[in-house]
Amino acid sequence: MIIIVGLGNPGERYGSTRHNAGFWCVDALSRKLSIPLDDKRPAVVCGEGYVDGQPVVLAEPRTYMNRSGQAVRYLLDRYRQPPSSLLVVYDDMDLPLGRIRLRPSGSAAGHNGIKSIIAETGTQEFPRVRIGIGHPREGDAIGYVLGGFSGEEAKIMEKTLEAAVEAVLCVLREGLSNAMNQYNQRTITLDS
Repeated sequence: MIIIVGLGNPGERYGSTRHNAGFWCVDALSRKLSIPLDDKRPAVVCGEGYVDGQPVVLAEPRTYMNRSGQAVRYLLDRYRQPPSSLLVVYDDMDLPLGRIRLRPSGSAAGHNGIKSIIAETGTQEFPRVRIGIGHPREGDAIGYVLGGFSGEEAKIMEKTLEAAVEAVLCVLREGLSNAMNQYNQRTITLDS
């Protein structure tokens, strides 16, 4: 079983913010795989299905970004799975817009959602898909991640999310190493 968790903040107020890239990816996977997110729990919204015979859970925490670990802990306990069964999808300011990066493990690198997951699981050893949102030229990071994309940025993000969905499907079908080889060096542009 693989539990794909997209990080973000629930509610209309945050729906179009950069910080919700993980939610957008899981929403796109839900549509593509016909796995509805129809199981609403206090900590998480999720759905179950299969990809090539492999059980898959799609999930979005309802705990807000800074407490994502509570939702992840609930999912791991509910499905009796280790952290290595996770695939966490989230926004990353340290990657330029148009880049995704897959990793088998690693530190939080300042991302509060990942910090929370590491604190709750007691490990950094879980796979992840980082979606680049770029870094603010000036101003505070909080205002940046809780802000929206400009018109051109939104078009690049749309293509980047398509690539992120493909990368997740590649992980499911071919494994993390193959997905890393195929997607970690790509840069998405309006022309690509």
